[in-house]
Amino acid sequence: MQAAQRLGFLLLVTPLLLWLGLLIIIPHVDMFLVSLRERVGVGEYATSLANYRSFIDEPLYLMTFARTAVMSVMATALTLLIGFPVAYYIAKMARGRVRSALFLLCLVPFWVSELVRTFGWMILLRETGLFSSVLQWAGLADAPVEMLYNDAAIMVGLVYTSMLFMVVPLITTLDSLDDAVIEAGYDLGGSGPSILREIVIPHAMPGIVSGSIVVFMLSLGNYLTPIMLGGKDSLWFTELIYSQFIVRFNWELGAAFGFMLLILSSVIVWGTLRVTGQTLEKTMG
Repeated sequence: MQAAQRLGFLLLVTPLLLWLGLLIIIPHVDMFLVSLRERVGVGEYATSLANYRSFIDEPLYLMTFARTAVMSVMATALTLLIGFPVAYYIAKMARGRVRSALFLLCLVPFWVSELVRTFGWMILLRETGLFSSVLQWAGLADAPVEMLYNDAAIMVGLVYTSMLFMVVPLITTLDSLDDAVIEAGYDLGGSGPSILREIVIPHAMPGIVSGSIVVFMLSLGNYLTPIMLGGKDSLWFTELIYSQFIVRFNWELGAAFGFMLLILSSVIVWGTLRVTGQTLEKTMG
């Protein structure tokens, strides 16, 4: 009986181990090894930290790296500020078909690819787009307004493409909050802000942290949205990685950039868990 249980457990775990090993662990180890190679001749390489020194010595690389991190954090914070009221209304206030309809509306944009959604924002934000036309019609602008190819457009795209991944964890955690606890808070003289601060947010913290981690990782590693909405001068770090791999065929420097991006995301996720007092097991659970 124990042998059969071990065999069943092994069969269940094997796909996970293969997925982790073949698609995550081995590629990352190989990327790290490639990043340590320095090209010293035609087909000749030496092991060194030259690629990482190039990253540190070039101000453009550091500025793009820092800019990508800061804007990803800002996009995560903005997504949380917008998504929390939406999730709270769906989880605690909406009922029946209204709740199902609102949740469906959150899912509808993700029925099409990210490319199509980004093209939709380009159509809206361009000089001849809907927003520019409305501003001219209302007398708020005398000429067509170009809203593309700036940081605001990038932020709109990042928040829009990540919203579902913030709303769903929040709905899950807020739905488990008993309405009687909130009512008891009001009965004991609590105000709306105090109940939000003392009851709702602490209870929703696992969902807040898990949603923030997912949104931050998606924003940090996003390539399509910053390039299309920010233009050629978007200065997004994934664009530098793409350029090194595909345009310049400098896989060694591109691998170093990719590994630096992995380190950055890991450090920020670890810091978020430490600051909020959450654990990875509790958050992912």
